[in-house]
Amino acid sequence: MHDVGGTGSRTVPALAALDGALTRTGDPAVLRVSLPADLRAALEAEGVLAVAAGGVVRVLAAALYQKPDLWLRGPGGSRHPQIHTLSHGRYHPCRPAKAPGVLYERRIPWLDRALSFRLVDMDRDLTRFHTWMNDPRVAAFWQEEGDVAQHRAYLENQLEDPHTLPLIASLDGEAFGYFEVYWAKENRIGAFYDAQDYDRGWHVLIGDENIRGKAYVSAWLPSLVHFMFLDDVRTQRIVGEPRADHHQQIRNLDRSGFAKVKEFNFPHKRALLVMLLRERFFDDRLWLPRADPAPKAGA
Repeated sequence: MHDVGGTGSRTVPALAALDGALTRTGDPAVLRVSLPADLRAALEAEGVLAVAAGGVVRVLAAALYQKPDLWLRGPGGSRHPQIHTLSHGRYHPCRPAKAPGVLYERRIPWLDRALSFRLVDMDRDLTRFHTWMNDPRVAAFWQEEGDVAQHRAYLENQLEDPHTLPLIASLDGEAFGYFEVYWAKENRIGAFYDAQDYDRGWHVLIGDENIRGKAYVSAWLPSLVHFMFLDDVRTQRIVGEPRADHHQQIRNLDRSGFAKVKEFNFPHKRALLVMLLRERFFDDRLWLPRADPAPKAGA
């Protein structure tokens, strides 16, 4: 049993202590804890705790990791009122304004480094974005090679477009990638499935060759999904559209819990629609890496 805090503790420090206790004990779905009465009442009211027969108090991991307090640094979109509008022939909610600075931060235990996502800043990021986009490895998938003026215009468009959120991903403050989060209903993918109002998706560019491999993918991909689910509690599904023949990316998505829905044709590629439900992400605790399935006998 874990003793969390003293009577002077309040919700956020207690949530951090519970997160640490879950990490140290191997990520159980439920953890038995001992808490001061006032703190127990506060956390129970927030839905993080469940009280079993005999007064045994348990923290619910699936509930704890849906609390934004420890990870979101921006305001989040859940407070934004639901008011619909029509744009480009699509009826969808008005989207919140983009907040500058760091929006999400999480300590990655197996890397012992802090992962963060922040809004693109033109002065800080244009040069590196230009370099990344002209890397032949990146250009093979993004097809956005060009000069600085073209890349400035590209980022300006992403910053101005209400349906996209351009982010720089960093480890311990060192930028390693560009992540483009979008609302699916207004995106090109929305024409290929029955998109819900708060479905979200993403595109990823890993610019730093050193931030590659399973240990890093299992850090940034679940964290990006975690951010999208926390940013607006109304988001129930995350979608993606990798190239249908990009087998490594599809394996990463399999490992991260995404279901394969169907293949379809974009003008520029044959794509695979993948989807991850909020319920699965939190109930299966997919913010931590999972072992690859054992190979079948005779395979």
